[in-house]
Amino acid sequence: MKSIRLSATLSALALGASLGAAPTALADSESAPAPDWHVVATGLDNPRHLSVNGNALYVAEAGTGGSGPCQAGPEGDEVCFGKTGAITRVTWHGQRRVVTGLPSLASPDGSAAIGPTDVLAHGRSWVATIGLGADPAVRDQLPATGRRLLGTVATGKWWKKKHHRGWSTRPRVLADLAGYEAANDPDGVGPDSNPGGIARTRGGFVVADAGANAVLKVSAKGRIKLIGVLDSPGTAPAPFPPFPEIEMQAVPTSVFAAPDGSVYVSELVGFPFQAGAARIHRFSRTGAHSIVATGLTNVTDLAWYRGSLYAVQIADEGLLAAGEELPMGSLVKVVPGGTATTVVDNLPAPYGVAFARGTAFLTTCAVCPDGGQVVAADLTAD
Repeated sequence: MKSIRLSATLSALALGASLGAAPTALADSESAPAPDWHVVATGLDNPRHLSVNGNALYVAEAGTGGSGPCQAGPEGDEVCFGKTGAITRVTWHGQRRVVTGLPSLASPDGSAAIGPTDVLAHGRSWVATIGLGADPAVRDQLPATGRRLLGTVATGKWWKKKHHRGWSTRPRVLADLAGYEAANDPDGVGPDSNPGGIARTRGGFVVADAGANAVLKVSAKGRIKLIGVLDSPGTAPAPFPPFPEIEMQAVPTSVFAAPDGSVYVSELVGFPFQAGAARIHRFSRTGAHSIVATGLTNVTDLAWYRGSLYAVQIADEGLLAAGEELPMGSLVKVVPGGTATTVVDNLPAPYGVAFARGTAFLTTCAVCPDGGQVVAADLTAD
């Protein structure tokens, strides 16, 4: 399993909470947000990464799929296509979906969707990764929007002139990462593409392709160049008899472009999602690879803030340990070569993090249709 999709395990965990209502996994006092949290956005559909631009947050919502066509998903379960992916803008004045109609694949109940995964905003323009989680060939079975945008880096604007209807222009493809994977398959395991985290760098962007186990550079004109491939983090015992050792896929999830030209990459690790197996990778400007941190669990995002490296763990005990419950994760401060320190814990299925003015903004309930949130935690004392 190469894809970042978290298999039927997470599909069964998703919650259909109503807009503004707390997910059932948060009902007891032990899981409730700490007093220094506050919720800044609600009712999100499978929210993933987010970013800050000026005084606003921008959140990538993977959507809830739709009425179809339907096909086999990454784990053999049925997923159905729809144009429910979106980008939401959050300010002190409230929240609004400024880009809608983006492609989404999800289970019939809208859970554990694949769609918009990360977003960067500049002025009124946006750049986003749109996942796929499959062999690029499956796009041929989908409607035009899915064939064109799934598995890509897309860009557009969220406004039109007054005499036009709608809030966003038609997205265009900046780079077809799924097409690159189909033609090149850098890790040699077979074609599978699922674009995830994206970061700006000199002359363009860097992207983590979770399906391809690859880190790619995309120029401002859309040219794609391989930065590196992540190797397996090792083996782990299967959760079924006779408990054979299974080689895990790396599954890169997020990227950070440092001022010196190096790129830091986080990993989820694939099935069986072994606790403590996730690492933080570094590719130097010349492409040299090194491991800067180990011992993490199911990392979905990372970021530098005020001289420290932070990572989001979607499930502190490992994804399979959650059973039928929503996994609980955390924001940790990473000490290269040392032990990570928990900064914010008891987060329900957290995914993305962005920082501003001493505050960490995190997406939570990342596998929940209509139940996702953005929460804010004060880090001034950290």
